[in-house]
Amino acid sequence: MSKLDHDRRRALVGLGALAGSSAVALSGCGASPVAPAPVTAPTSVGTGDLGLVIERARGAVAVVNTSSARVLGKITGLGDLSHASVVFSRDGLYGYVFGRDGGLTRVNLLTRAIEQRIMQAGNSIGGAISADGTLVAAQNYTPGGVKVFDARTLELLADIPAVVDGGGTGARLSRVVGLVDLPGRRFAFSLFDGNAIWIADCSNARRPVIARYNDIGRQPYDALVTPNGRHYIAGLFGEDGLAMLDLWEQPPRVRRILAGYGRGEQPLPVYKMPHLRGWAVAGSHAYLPAIGRHEVLVVDTTAWAEVARIPVAGQPVFVMARPDGRQVWVNFAVPDYHRVQVIDTPTQKVVSTLEPGKAVLHMEFTPRGESVWISCRDDNRVEVVDTHNLRSVARLALDAPSGIFFTARAARMGF
Repeated sequence: MSKLDHDRRRALVGLGALAGSSAVALSGCGASPVAPAPVTAPTSVGTGDLGLVIERARGAVAVVNTSSARVLGKITGLGDLSHASVVFSRDGLYGYVFGRDGGLTRVNLLTRAIEQRIMQAGNSIGGAISADGTLVAAQNYTPGGVKVFDARTLELLADIPAVVDGGGTGARLSRVVGLVDLPGRRFAFSLFDGNAIWIADCSNARRPVIARYNDIGRQPYDALVTPNGRHYIAGLFGEDGLAMLDLWEQPPRVRRILAGYGRGEQPLPVYKMPHLRGWAVAGSHAYLPAIGRHEVLVVDTTAWAEVARIPVAGQPVFVMARPDGRQVWVNFAVPDYHRVQVIDTPTQKVVSTLEPGKAVLHMEFTPRGESVWISCRDDNRVEVVDTHNLRSVARLALDAPSGIFFTARAARMGF
């Protein structure tokens, strides 16, 4: 070995020793040596672009990513999801799944696992989460009423039976619909068999205070709260019109709006009850489905008076506004439930008719509205459509998909 090679070798050995002594010196500051850092640091994932899609035939939900338009995984074991809905915790980490069989399940969107599940009723059709995220409420058909739970533990805090005949032994209970959250740990809901609207103040969740508004009209079938939390509006199945409760008035009072929009006309048979929860508010107008008619009603939200009707392809089920309000998308009941129509709100005209698949059951816009996800149950897929050029940009294979729910709902009142 030459002198130059010998010197190089000594230098390399010296550097290795120095590095080793430095590591020992650093680890000596603690009780045990410091483990080497992993080559790849763990990746943290946010929840803002996640969502859940109901696979009703399997009793499962698919966890999806709205930015990449793909399925991340499945969560099974959720029971009967034939009329399921979802609300989200404020941070978007948890989804609360309400099953038709009365099941209430809290799922973790990041671990894609069930964290808690209870059977809280015999027949349930949805629920809500309080504005502060601490309470979850379920609306029930059997037994009729509302139950309020701790959002963290699912402990039952209050049971509110929807009594319609004064109470006592054998009291008759109404089916409950239209449950929404209101500011201040309150919930509003309607009694289908009681022709009433109730508001539950759950400031003390174990002892809610109930305000009752009776004789609002026959058979309220669904309801919504406007985005500012001021108006609670219930659709009436037993007669034309809607019942509106102004929550800013003191005291609040119910008044009828659009009371005669179908008078003098022969309505068609109703093939599927329309939903008001997803109705469209765009600018100063609201767009809502007309029961048993091939029309979308346009309502001035200042005077709450009808200003126009838009002819559409069938009986509307969901009438939903793109987040910027420029478009309103409509799907339909049988036999037209393979179609979706797009209304241009400035002209209030249908500008496109799409046929994304068989048995379109639900639609959900991405948070900024660049695309809409459409569930096509009988084709076992979700179609993702660009809302600007109206072209399909993705297709997700799912088993009999129905409701689509994105975590952006966590920041919206009434969703």
